[in-house]
Amino acid sequence: MNKKILSGSFWLSFGSTFSKALGVIYLIPWLSMMGSEHNINAAQALFNSTYNIYAIFLSLGMAGFPSAIARRVAMYNGNQEFENSKKIFRLGLILMGFSGFIFAISLYASAPFFARNSPVVSQQASITAIRSMTPAIAILPSMSVLRGWFQGNQDLKPFGISQLWEQLLRVIFILSSTYILIYKFQVGYVVAVYFSVFAAFIGALASYTYLIWHFHKMLPNYRELQRNSKKANLHNLKKILLLIAYESIPFVVVGAGINLCQTIDQLFFKQILQNLLNFSAEYTQNMYTAFSANPAKITALVIALATAVAESSLPLLAAKNSINDKKGVQKLLSENLNYLFFILLPITIVLSTLSPEINGLFYFFSNQGAAFLFFNIWQSVFMAIAINGLTLLQALHYSKKAMTYLLSGLLVKIILQFPLVYWLQGMGAIIATAVAFLMICLLTYHKLGKQFIIHFSALFSICLFNLAFFFGVVFIKLGSMHFYIPDTKLTAFLYACGFSCLTLLAYLFFSKKIGLTEKVFKTNKTAN
Repeated sequence: MNKKILSGSFWLSFGSTFSKALGVIYLIPWLSMMGSEHNINAAQALFNSTYNIYAIFLSLGMAGFPSAIARRVAMYNGNQEFENSKKIFRLGLILMGFSGFIFAISLYASAPFFARNSPVVSQQASITAIRSMTPAIAILPSMSVLRGWFQGNQDLKPFGISQLWEQLLRVIFILSSTYILIYKFQVGYVVAVYFSVFAAFIGALASYTYLIWHFHKMLPNYRELQRNSKKANLHNLKKILLLIAYESIPFVVVGAGINLCQTIDQLFFKQILQNLLNFSAEYTQNMYTAFSANPAKITALVIALATAVAESSLPLLAAKNSINDKKGVQKLLSENLNYLFFILLPITIVLSTLSPEINGLFYFFSNQGAAFLFFNIWQSVFMAIAINGLTLLQALHYSKKAMTYLLSGLLVKIILQFPLVYWLQGMGAIIATAVAFLMICLLTYHKLGKQFIIHFSALFSICLFNLAFFFGVVFIKLGSMHFYIPDTKLTAFLYACGFSCLTLLAYLFFSKKIGLTEKVFKTNKTAN
């Protein structure tokens, strides 16, 4: 396997997955401090509905510039035009600083509209929570340009580590502020949620600080690249700016794809359950928490894996494509899919099999909650594979196609949302999402396969092996249930750790035994 993909994927996977894991683990102490089951459900609904809106505005505020800049920096550097890369980077910092300010104001002003249509009981609490996110919106777009710069320079380590710093400081602030507010000042859980969503700003500051430090550390390398660079030839910056803005529109849509889908659930669910089915606001809030807010934290881990693989492939594919190296592109696409499926499928199988224990560990022991989590995890596989494919299309200059495919999927989601939610409520929303992203997968990989010859032999072996692994894991789980079923958070934790370690070690052992590992991770000795 290409060493740069493997190294880049490691740092992005480590940073993204570990930060996502930390973002899930903190829920155990955080929710326990909320008190009753009612408070926990309400806090989760308020927190999650706030973050969905925040993520949409963050995507709009960034306007796809970080990814577009990463691609252009990789393209310029591949042609020894570092001076051009530097100009684009500086321009991006200025624009994203301005964009962050504008969209922070927009989020503040539109908070009442989103609060009114969200599945939460208290609209005023939702308004305040959404407005607590505006400081983070103000600074994150410019910070993301720094990440795009490092990504374009194929320096992915700071990207991953900055995610760790961002999440670590955010979680520390969430837990410490919640403890102080609830146990020291005796305030309600709602105020604790306000501080918890504001923690995104604290995390962003930590990440920004680390990225600036790393940038200064790399200055000698940049000076060396500048000495060997061709002279800057970007004379018409206005034209280039308009071109980047035009190119960025698909990045905006694709980057916000999952959040747009979750926002459809958030805004439509309340209207169907309360206005058409006449359920109470309390019931709607609890159902939304069970099928969307709670599983979203777990499924984010699955999606993070695909995002890491895709983002590490993006600059390499852009560089190969810029010099018309079609064979190099074909090889990278095959490696990307092999690597993605090899790590994604076993983790999905183990997580879904452990859905009763995971749901009980983080939330409550509930058959309904476990079922929602199980189907959400498998739904997230379609999401992960689709996001990977859309990112590959963007790297290969098929951004319009990527945007078209995503919008087509979201249209399917909207069409299916009403009848399925009306009929099946929360499960209907999950099915609508799965069908939408399955269609995106089919469209995306059909396009990639049509334009480039992708070798699927290893991929077929991976899927076949994982099918056998699935039946083996289910057999072990059903067998263990005859002897012991966890019924406390501690026993669920111990059981999940033991079960996942045993099954994943078995996966690695048998995949190596039959030669699958070597087939997937074979090293191309001529690769850079």
